[in-house]
Amino acid sequence: AESKMGELPLDINIQEPRWDQSTFLGRARHFFTVTDPRNLLLSGAQLEASRNIVQNYRAGVVTPGLTEDQLWRAKYVYDSAFHPDTGEKVVLIGRMSAQVPMNMTITGCMLTFYRKTPTVVFWQWVNQSFNAIVNYSNRSGDAPITVRQLGTAYVSATTGAVATALGLKSLTKHLPPLVGRFVPFAAVAAANCINIPLMRQRELQVGIPVTDEAGQRLGHSVTAAKQGIFQVVVSRVCMAIPAMAIPPLIMDALEKKDFLKRRPWLGAPLQVGLVGFCLVFATPLCCALFPQRSSIHVSRLEPELRAQIHEQNPSIEVVYYNKGL
Repeated sequence: AESKMGELPLDINIQEPRWDQSTFLGRARHFFTVTDPRNLLLSGAQLEASRNIVQNYRAGVVTPGLTEDQLWRAKYVYDSAFHPDTGEKVVLIGRMSAQVPMNMTITGCMLTFYRKTPTVVFWQWVNQSFNAIVNYSNRSGDAPITVRQLGTAYVSATTGAVATALGLKSLTKHLPPLVGRFVPFAAVAAANCINIPLMRQRELQVGIPVTDEAGQRLGHSVTAAKQGIFQVVVSRVCMAIPAMAIPPLIMDALEKKDFLKRRPWLGAPLQVGLVGFCLVFATPLCCALFPQRSSIHVSRLEPELRAQIHEQNPSIEVVYYNKGL
């Protein structure tokens, strides 16, 4: 059947990102769109409208008068607010679009209040609480993580972050003041190394689904889970580097100037602004470091799974998995 004049064809694949995900640039454009904080300002009605456009289009119904740009816009709005596997609406602060404003506030405060023990503990705790919400909201696949596992991961990561922060804080007492400003970064990096594997321990026990090129499930792999989780830890730590390394250098220089000495209250907002500026770029660019759909060579999978895949289809050499974020 000919499609009516000016009506969109039904063969646009909106399951996939709009830009080529095999290139860094394509992934970066994709994540700039996904982490766009302006998506937080959309009303429930706008989210519903986008959801309807997307679901209708997938069902083969083109909303009358829809342009290709509008379709992609709807897809990204839909993806920004709904979980890809469960289809549930993600709680506001757990959404990818909340990453920049939330992290900007929390990181800015961690960097500003790094001198006193109670504030160090408080902001590291706030940060891990936020992380727990994000990890819970974006957990990969249909692997249900229990509330108890969530609790364990949350407590362990908070303990790890606070211990690192306070331990390094006491060690750096005798070092130049600039060194002390980097303690929060070390604490965040340590917490990520604890938090993400624990949050996703179920994937490390059961494995994550691996598929062939066409997306057909071939089984579950723990090796793929380990590789995916390692990549996520790396990109999360990299995400923190610009925001936690550049502002301290600038603030250290500025705080020696009279302008800030006379207006100490400007410190926190300025720090938050600097962190925000870094994060707007760092978040999408670090998400783009590794393809969302990662691949692993069949020869590197577990022997049982390798045998199983070989039996099903001997020609498959590479399998794919979703690494989560």
